[in-house]
Amino acid sequence: MSKKTHRTYKSLAAAAVIATGTLGLGAAALADSVPHNNSSIVYKDGQWQPFSFPGTGPSRADDHAPIGVMGDHRHKQGEIMLSYRFMRMWMEDNLIGTDGVSPETIATTIPNIFFGQPMQPPTLRVVPINMSMDMHMYGAMYGLTDQITLMGMVPYIEKEMEHITFQGPVGTVRRGAFTTRSQGVGDISGGALVGIIDQHGPDSELHLDVMFSLSAPTGSTKEQDNVLTPLGTRPIQRLPYPMQLGSGTWDALPGVIYTQRQQDLSWGAQWRGTFRLEDENDQGYSLGDKNIVTGWLAYEWAPWISTSGRILYSDQDSIDGIDPVIVAPVQTANPNFQGGERVDLLVGVNLIGQRDMGPLCGHRVALEYGQPIHQDLNGPQLETDWTFMVGWQKTLGDC
Repeated sequence: MSKKTHRTYKSLAAAAVIATGTLGLGAAALADSVPHNNSSIVYKDGQWQPFSFPGTGPSRADDHAPIGVMGDHRHKQGEIMLSYRFMRMWMEDNLIGTDGVSPETIATTIPNIFFGQPMQPPTLRVVPINMSMDMHMYGAMYGLTDQITLMGMVPYIEKEMEHITFQGPVGTVRRGAFTTRSQGVGDISGGALVGIIDQHGPDSELHLDVMFSLSAPTGSTKEQDNVLTPLGTRPIQRLPYPMQLGSGTWDALPGVIYTQRQQDLSWGAQWRGTFRLEDENDQGYSLGDKNIVTGWLAYEWAPWISTSGRILYSDQDSIDGIDPVIVAPVQTANPNFQGGERVDLLVGVNLIGQRDMGPLCGHRVALEYGQPIHQDLNGPQLETDWTFMVGWQKTLGDC
């Protein structure tokens, strides 16, 4: 993608974000025009009508989407929900597009874009073989009105990548292996979820919400660690892009979410985007824009338990620009070898304590496990093997 096309894409994304924000402001004004007695304006039976949220108390297990879906529900005015999520992602072996490729093939055939600079061989002589990422996500949601919920998220990230270094500029002799690590606070995000449509029946409901969030560049883009070079030295270098903790840019995170329930069956869909609002960060690059589309189906076996199945599609562009300090004969240092598309299948469980469960009342615990069924990567890149997430949520005062 050319820089001009990239800038045009960003302008269109910014316009979409502005439209979303305008819609949210209009909804806020509309909500302020009605009495603040836990009422809001909803679209029902072909016209806008007042609507009051149900009374307090622990909700159904399927009132929330699978734990891997963020920003899936609103809260009534004055309500506060705290949350914690832990996610682990494991990646192993490499793909070019959809095809697997061995470390030896990468080390002898994939060109090194830095060839010609001092100490840089003609091909990639350092090859990642696996990577883990652990993310701890601390979140809060607050019902500003029945129709507008504020939300914020603070991530803490730990990454670890294992590599093989091949000896010298050519050949398939392995010099050794080494592991790099990085950890710290990632990019903090905050925004609002705005209700557009709410419909409630005797044993059914439907919701359509829009989301507007911003991500601040609080995550480090200057992480360093020791590496093993093809010559056998072990210098401290700036780590390549996948090992950094943040984007380094202000990012827009818009979204649209639809949820519906009919008796014990519920389903939903969500689109979320990540659009970089700056052409480059302080290091001279911007990560690729990202789109995620997901849909799920859940069944409530009892008020305290539901299970779900979900499909997720994600697509991310490669990096625009380059960090002049990241120079190494490894695929992760090449901005063009980033991004791609992936399709995951996930299964999950939601549990929530009911009134007869004593101190467990209102505490929600959920987990979700997923594996890719399709990956097409701008490779060579490590392929994702699996993801796992477990989380806790509690709405204060619901019990």
